[in-house]
Formats: sequence, C-alpha cells, structure tokens
Amino acid sequence: MRDQGMEAFINQQIVYETQQLIDMQADEMSSPIIEMDGSFEIKNNQRNVLSLSLSNYAYHYQAAHGMTYITSLTFDLEERKRCSLSDLFRPGSNYVERLTELVNEQIERRNIQTFGDPVEVQPDQDFYIADKVLVLYFQLYDITPYVFGFPMFPVSVYDIQDLINENGPLGRMAVND
Repeated sequence: MRDQGMEAFINQQIVYETQQLIDMQADEMSSPIIEMDGSFEIKNNQRNVLSLSLSNYAYHYQAAHGMTYITSLTFDLEERKRCSLSDLFRPGSNYVERLTELVNEQIERRNIQTFGDPVEVQPDQDFYIADKVLVLYFQLYDITPYVFGFPMFPVSVYDIQDLINENGPLGRMAVND
C-alpha cells in the first residue's frame, strides 16, 4: 500500500486476530491438537473498503469432529481505521433492531432450524462487507446445530440505506457509479 502506516496496522490486526483464533482452538479442549489449518478470504477490496475473513480449523485427539472458527476484519481506508458494526451506521440509528428483523425474516424464509426464537443480532455481531452486501454471521453452535455450518445472512445495502452512515464504508458501497 502507499500508506505504509495503514499497511502495518492492517497486518498487525491480521496477526493479532489469527493468534486469537489459534488460542481459541488451544483452549477448546484439553486433548492435543492433531491438525490445524488457517485460511483467509478477501471479501471486498474496492471503494477504499477492505473486508476479509480469517478461519481456523482444528481437530483434537479423539474428538468427534474438528472445529472451525471465523473472524472478520473490515477497514475504512479513507478514515484509516478498523470498523466495528456500529461504525457502519448513523449514530443513534436502530440498526440492531432492523438487522435482527431482517435476519429473522431470512431464517423463516429459508426454513433454518435455530436453537431459540427469535435470533438476536448483537451490536458487535460478526460481519463482513462483500460488494453491496453486509453479511452477518454466527459461529458454529451459536444459533444452529453444527451440521448446519456457519449461518450467514446477506443484507443488501439498499434494505438498510436509511440507517447507514453515508460517509462510511456501506455508504460508499451503496453508491451506483
């Protein structure tokens, strides 16, 4: 990157979150880890918005199956900062309630069997940005059985345009040009 300070910050955040995933796996069970694999995916790298996901899979000795964790990082390259979910929306907006409503509509429409009803989106919910979509997701076992995988809920920026911070990452993604 031209901005070497921002590049160093992004790399530092990636290293930190990767280590957090490794530590979660090590703390998961007392048995030794037999296999561990980490990977990443670039979800968005346009309009000065970088969003990526990091995943870590580990299999512990004599476990019934392996376990995977995912975390995501979203950076506003214009503002030179890492974004939380709240940064994407106007201050004081009811984004948590709206996102909860949209997620529960998808759960019903897609006939997803959850542990509890309704599912609550948290103010610090896991997310990433992919083009004109905000993807909210939950960890394995959070709201569904393991066999379902990671419950992911894509929300079009146009469905939440009245709530988003127009000068933030989602605002830039919503512009048609």
